[in-house]
Amino acid sequence: MSAKSIYFASDFHLGADTEVESSKNRELKILRWLDSIKNDCDELYLLGDLFDYWFEYIEVIPKGHVRFLAKLASFVDSGIPVHIFTGNHDMWMFSYFQDELGAIVHRKPINKSLQGKKLQFGHGDGLGPGDHGYKFIKKIFGNPISQLLFARLHPNLAIRIMRILSQRKDKVEQKRTSYKGADQEWLIKHCEKEVIKDHIDYFIFGHRHLPIDFTLSNGTSRYINLGDMIHHNTYAVLKNGNLSIQTFENQDVQIFGN
Repeated sequence: MSAKSIYFASDFHLGADTEVESSKNRELKILRWLDSIKNDCDELYLLGDLFDYWFEYIEVIPKGHVRFLAKLASFVDSGIPVHIFTGNHDMWMFSYFQDELGAIVHRKPINKSLQGKKLQFGHGDGLGPGDHGYKFIKKIFGNPISQLLFARLHPNLAIRIMRILSQRKDKVEQKRTSYKGADQEWLIKHCEKEVIKDHIDYFIFGHRHLPIDFTLSNGTSRYINLGDMIHHNTYAVLKNGNLSIQTFENQDVQIFGN
């Protein structure tokens, strides 16, 4: 029997309708993808921005996405570990995913050895030089006092505010969709700095919404960006120590790099 694979994906942005497809149709597509990998899946890592907006009250979560949540629970129930990383759109995950679904929630990038390779992975927001405005905003949103104050709002109002803010941010991000090259990509700069401290075989991040496979200057380490499940339908697979970007229901995908 051949060894099973480890899967990585990010940036589903469920809850946001786009010109490409509705959130509901994207959810159904993601369910088809999860069904297609389940029998071969040893572990599942979802690297953030699964939702376009998310906030957990003590007794309330945003409505919708029931099929997706149930599918994650079915992975856990069948013995497949599910790891969820918070992103900049869904950083206000608290205990729901762990308590109700059995998923493992991570709030920062981690280093981990898998299949004999050293990896660093996370959502990718706020890493590398620059983007000081966003880093400042992230500190505010990540502050427990800010979270406590936001929780005082009625859920109907709070979710409406989150929806407006997330849509405005997406409009800004749409202006930065082109690949900028190694000297301008902040996550590449982050990886180049990190690999000096300790050898990492694979850096895996989301956030950028572009499928990228870039070999770092040491000639062996690679930076992988997962792309998204909106425009590209891309994800990554680690099998027998080899990492590759794959596509689902989309053959016309350009993978950027060197």
